[in-house]
Amino acid sequence: MTTPPPGPSDEVFAVITGGGTGGHVYPALALAGELVGRGHSRETIRFVGASRGLESRVVPERGYAIDLLPGRGFQRRFTVANLRAAWDTLVASVRARRIIRRARPRVVVGVGGYASLPCLVAARLRRVPSVVHEQNAAPGLANRIAVRMGAKPAVSLPDTPLRGAVMTGNPVRSEIAAVRRAPNADLPLVTVFGGSLGAVRVNDAALELYDRWRDRADIAVHHATGPRNYEDCMARLTALRRPGDALRYELVGYEEHMDRLYARTTVAVCRAGAVTVAELAASGVPSVLVPLPGAPGDHQTRNAEALAAAAAAIVVPDQECDGNRLDAELTALLTDPARLESMSDAARGLARPDAAARLADLVEEVSGSGR
Repeated sequence: MTTPPPGPSDEVFAVITGGGTGGHVYPALALAGELVGRGHSRETIRFVGASRGLESRVVPERGYAIDLLPGRGFQRRFTVANLRAAWDTLVASVRARRIIRRARPRVVVGVGGYASLPCLVAARLRRVPSVVHEQNAAPGLANRIAVRMGAKPAVSLPDTPLRGAVMTGNPVRSEIAAVRRAPNADLPLVTVFGGSLGAVRVNDAALELYDRWRDRADIAVHHATGPRNYEDCMARLTALRRPGDALRYELVGYEEHMDRLYARTTVAVCRAGAVTVAELAASGVPSVLVPLPGAPGDHQTRNAEALAAAAAAIVVPDQECDGNRLDAELTALLTDPARLESMSDAARGLARPDAAARLADLVEEVSGSGR
């Protein structure tokens, strides 16, 4: 869905560009909400995203105008798909220049993803000030290029290598920021999840863990498989179960209320995407992180290492993640409540509950508007 451009008399404060995944889109929406809360009209905040990205659906649902550009990633070898990607990039660049010329925003904010770089280049050509927000510890290509062109970088995690960066944190949903943990000391809960789509390796390891823990009545597991993996995992769990099993093991395809789940989680086992690590920090949940191998720039490993360096998490490489390894790591944690409490405090020490406000401060400063 592409909305009409503003007319000549309309004043656009910010164009927020980028997306593709929730890790880019939801921090962008949090920033937009903060700007609206400061008195910027919703109509003066416009989005530019990718037609194939999550933003094409969720941004209009939140009541913001959005323009959609073609875009897809390049493969690391010559393919016909790369020819299409090159054409899409050219078309996106032309459209982005037209959008920025007609909108005449006071500032352009890039959040990473395919659509962000064409708009940031267009902003540079028209001398519109720009900000980029980097959610991961390993910066993406679009943000690295934009900073070289003069964009002001905001980062979410310490030691993110972007010159002149301002540490704002990664905005999270208000309900996550409001979490106050109260795990059951008598029945610790291990929460397993792999992002919105799930993670096969993590799912396999969790089911292997069931086989090891079936006789344990002193622990519970909540396992969110991801919708596409649910039926297979349920069939495997059903085959594993035996009469007399004591372990409380709940299997769901997707978790609708992560805030409620974080509140009762003793320790989480999960991937290390930008949104996940920000939410773990905001809610103070100790974690065993299994970074996704092959992620661009290996950013999930960098994210996980940032939490591990603060003693808020343990990192298990994907190829080493199985039931045996999870059993060893989780048993050591669950028998050491003092360490879990220390990890929770360390996670909260990395959190930036005012991240949206900090980012909005920077955006207003760069735009020249002030508060």
